Amino acid sequence: MSLQRRRGQAITLWPVTEVVDRRGNRVRAADEANAITTKGWVIPQRSARAEVVGQQQINVIRIGIAADLAGIELWSNVVYGGKDWDVVTPPAYHHGTRHTRHWSIDLRERP
Repeated sequence: MSLQRRRGQAITLWPVTEVVDRRGNRVRAADEANAITTKGWVIPQRSARAEVVGQQQINVIRIGIAADLAGIELWSNVVYGGKDWDVVTPPAYHHGTRHTRHWSIDLRERP
């Protein structure tokens, strides 16, 4: 694991599991019973501040986490910096040496 991820910031992720809803359909949802807390790096991607009443603030960040974490997908939930975030792009795997391989994930802050 790279030095930046070891001394990075705390990130809590909920992996995805398949459940059956009230109608009997199989759906993918965050597994609230099995939260994973790890450290990772964070890079701001873009943000738009709400300048006018009624507008919404949009914050998008990219996180990098260890390559050995499984089950993190588009339906995962993330908590970082005391705020809830949604995964907005599929996680991208970056293969390298065992020290540098990682997942990068774009997140958008929930309003």
